[in-house]
Amino acid sequence: LVEEAESARAPTERFIDRFSRVYMPAVVGMAALVAVVPPLVFGGAWGEWIYRALALLLIGCPCALVISVPASITSALSTGARNGLLMKGGAVIEAAARVTHVAFDKTGTLTHGKPRVTDVQTLVGKEADLLALAAGVENGASHPLGQAICGAAEARGIDSAVATQSRALPGKGAEAVIAGATICIGSPRLAAERGALSATLRAEVETLEAQGKTVVIVLRDNEAQGLIALRDEPRADAAEAVAQLHALGISSVMLTGDNRRTAAAIAEGLGIDHRAELMPEDKVAAIQNLTVEARVMMIGDGINDAPALAAAHVGVAMGSGTDVALETADAAILRDRVTDVPGQIRLARAAMGNIRQNIAIALGLKAVFLVTTVLGITGLWIAILADTGATVLVTLNALRLLFFRPTTAERLAAPGCRPTTHATNETTV
Repeated sequence: LVEEAESARAPTERFIDRFSRVYMPAVVGMAALVAVVPPLVFGGAWGEWIYRALALLLIGCPCALVISVPASITSALSTGARNGLLMKGGAVIEAAARVTHVAFDKTGTLTHGKPRVTDVQTLVGKEADLLALAAGVENGASHPLGQAICGAAEARGIDSAVATQSRALPGKGAEAVIAGATICIGSPRLAAERGALSATLRAEVETLEAQGKTVVIVLRDNEAQGLIALRDEPRADAAEAVAQLHALGISSVMLTGDNRRTAAAIAEGLGIDHRAELMPEDKVAAIQNLTVEARVMMIGDGINDAPALAAAHVGVAMGSGTDVALETADAAILRDRVTDVPGQIRLARAAMGNIRQNIAIALGLKAVFLVTTVLGITGLWIAILADTGATVLVTLNALRLLFFRPTTAERLAAPGCRPTTHATNETTV
């Protein structure tokens, strides 16, 4: 990833390269004029003006300018890698530095992604039969809820029912054929669509959801057999991460496919805005709406998050996420700490501040010594020292990023990292 990152150049770096292609011929032309015009037009000494032209060529060499950006980018990538923050190139760093809104997936991102079964309520038959049917449908599932149901059945010594023709219902659940009947396990919304959500069952679902639990309903040929409630606890650092983003002037929103009451309970505890009951395409639409007026970073971990990760200006995958999410994302948080999200933004801002410093150093020194060289105040040896010195200065300044700590209390004192302010109106998706 680091090798790929170093080959993905930032827009600023590409601009510097284009600028250098114009700048260097201009310096060569200016040096030729300095060598020829004064002797021919004003009768100056050829030796003196050729000497000044050579000094001008030396001081005008764009070494420091060209190295100013990649040196900072490489230092930032190295620091990020050491802190579990991988970014796929300079373009990602530059985009992350300009982020104004962060959108989070819920399950596996703001929460641990390891829900546990808390309630099993049967409408038909026994609890063991209900769990066997649910585990049969979810056997081999990659979704955390499915894995939790299979784990609960295994822990109770219940064998999964033998299922065939298993298939996922994107954003809704899964179904399979067991003993000749179509068994479906999914959200209350799916049960309602199939006419299986009675008033009594709806009331029970609402009670469980108000407790921050996710409820799935087991159907046999579209008749409710019972429900299973699960709860996924927020990560310990999720609320702190949201607070840190707010301190950086960045608005946050949670996008989840879970029900509204569970989403509201989680969001209230974290102090974050939220949108619930979103299908994967709804998440993409929400990100696209945000990107119209804001610079958006999306954080996710699942297959369903991949389209939204691709739609955001910067997509960040949790290190424990699926291969699809990691491949799609522009960056990854290897340690699965939500507080690494503001840390990644702080690092990106520090890198861009460092780049601006380097460009100012390179161009400032050259501007001063170009003038003094033409006027004869500084000579060839000073020009050599100025050219080499500028390269050394920008390199040393870039290396300061190696000591930057994105997640420590001293982070805002790091080189080039100044708090920035953005509009912090409530996010409307």
